[in-house]
Amino acid sequence: MFRPKIPTMPTPTGTVTPPVVEPTAIVQHTPAPAPVAPTAPARPTVQLTPGTALALVGAGSAVVLVVGAVLVSMLLAVAVTAASVAVCALVVRSLISSQAKRR
Repeated sequence: MFRPKIPTMPTPTGTVTPPVVEPTAIVQHTPAPAPVAPTAPARPTVQLTPGTALALVGAGSAVVLVVGAVLVSMLLAVAVTAASVAVCALVVRSLISSQAKRR
């Protein structure tokens, strides 16, 4: 019941058929010359109008403000955590020193 069952492999038949390899002839073809297409400009030119420039400046300043707010809030969280750890350290130190004076 608790013995593992090992799968048995089928016995090999002993006859192995090799894969059939057919020889192929190598024929070299000379490629036909490709037709010459008219050259188009690589990239279309971008027209920067005053409206799009204003939109780009507005979007850039919004991104800067959002990233700045996130960074300032993270800095504030670190500062509050450090202050609370410092207050806890002072309280523990005063409790230890008051117990040492009583003895």
